[in-house]
Amino acid sequence: MTERYDAIIIGAGVIGAAIALEMSRRGRRTLSIDKLPAAGYGPTSNSCAIIRVHYSTLDGTAFAYEGYYYWKDWARYLGTVDERGHAEFVECGCLVMQTDLNDNLKRHCALADELSIPYEIWDGDRIRERLPVYDLARYFPPKRMADDGFAEPTGGAVKSGVFFPTAGYISDPQLATHNLQRAAEAQGAEFRFNQEVVEICKTKGRISGVTLADGGRIDAPIVVNVAGPHSSIINDMAGALGDMKISTRALKQEVAHVPSPAGYDFGTDGLVVSDSDIGCYCRPETGNHILIGSEDPECDPREYVDPDTYDRGFTEQWTHQAQRLAQRIPSLGIPGSMRGAVDLYDVTVDWIPIYDKSSVPGFYMAIGSSGNQFKNAPVAGKMMAALIDYCEGGNNHDTAPLSFRLDHIGRNLNVGFYSRLREINEDSSFSVLG
Repeated sequence: MTERYDAIIIGAGVIGAAIALEMSRRGRRTLSIDKLPAAGYGPTSNSCAIIRVHYSTLDGTAFAYEGYYYWKDWARYLGTVDERGHAEFVECGCLVMQTDLNDNLKRHCALADELSIPYEIWDGDRIRERLPVYDLARYFPPKRMADDGFAEPTGGAVKSGVFFPTAGYISDPQLATHNLQRAAEAQGAEFRFNQEVVEICKTKGRISGVTLADGGRIDAPIVVNVAGPHSSIINDMAGALGDMKISTRALKQEVAHVPSPAGYDFGTDGLVVSDSDIGCYCRPETGNHILIGSEDPECDPREYVDPDTYDRGFTEQWTHQAQRLAQRIPSLGIPGSMRGAVDLYDVTVDWIPIYDKSSVPGFYMAIGSSGNQFKNAPVAGKMMAALIDYCEGGNNHDTAPLSFRLDHIGRNLNVGFYSRLREINEDSSFSVLG
C-alpha cells in the first residue's frame, strides 16, 4: 500500500528541519527525506553558523534581526528536549571593518538605525584594545600569494569598524539541526535518511508524490525543495525551471581552521570579524582555533561544481585565506597540515535565497540559502509554512505576495522579496557576509 503524507520535504539540513517543525506545528503530517545518514549531515554540518544582523538590504536585515531572537531563546523556541542537549549561541558580537569597498558601512548603519538594531563605531584604538593581536595596516585590494605586493601594506590603516553586539555563532550547527528534528518529531513529523528521491510525480499537472531510488512511492500533494546544492537538480526533476528568473548553482568553498596565536585565547576573547580589506572573515572555533573563510574578493576564483562529483580535498585556497588573515594577525601560526572544511554553498546570482512557490502546483522552494541563511533557519521555516498555507488556501503569491509578520521586531515582510521571478537585486552585497 502506498504511503501518504500531507507534505514531503526533500532535504534535512537546518532549513529543511525548521520547515518540518513549522509545518507540523500548523497541523500538516510531514515526511522529510534525505539521502545522507542524519539531519544536518551535509553542508549544514560544515556551516560557519555565524549569526549576524547586518545586511545590505532592508528586508534582509529585518529577516536576520528577527532570526536573532529565535537563537537567543533557542530552548524556548524548540519547546522540547533533545537527548544530545541543545546547541549554544555564543553571542560574542561581530566587528565589520569600515572600508571603501563597503562605503564605510553607511547603508548598513542606516538600516540598523531604521530597525533599532544596536551597534557601536570602534576606532582603531578600541579595535586594538579588544583584539590586541591585530595589526590594522591596510592591504586592499586583497591579493593571491603569487601576486605582486602580496603581504605588503598599501598605505595607511583601517581606521574603524562597526561592532554589532547582537551577533555571534552557533557552537555546533549539526546539533542545532538535530534539535529541530527532535522538536519536529514531537509534533508528529517523520524523517527518513539514506533515501534518495529520483522522481517527482504529478497528476493532472499537480504534485502527487515522489518515487525513491529503491522503487518505493510516497504520495503527497505538496513537495518542498530544500535540497541545498542539489536544489537545481530537484527543480529540474519537478519541471519547475521554466519561469524562473533567478537560478541556483553549487559553489565549492573552503574554510581554514588554524590555532590561535601563542599566548592569546581567541576562543574566549575573539569575536566574529568581517574584513573586506583582506577579503576574509573569521570567528572563534572549538579548541582555541580560528575559523577563516573567504569573503569572495575578486582575486579568489569561484568554482561552480557538480554536487555529486566535486573534489572534497583542500587546495591552495586554504593557504591563501590563512595567509591573508596572517597579514592582520602577524603572530598567527599557520600549520603544515590543513584543517577545516570543504563543502558546497547553494547560491543564487545575487546571493539572496529563493523562498517561494513554483510554476508547478504543490511544489515549493527554499533554496539558494547556503552560506548566508543558517542564521535565518528558524524564521525561514516559519515563513515557508505560512507561505505554503497561503498558497494552498487559494491565494496567488505571484500577483499578491504574502505579507509575513516578523513578530519579534514588529514588522511585516513582503515575501515577494525572495521570489523566483524577481530581477537581480543590485542592493545585494553579492557575497557571503552581507
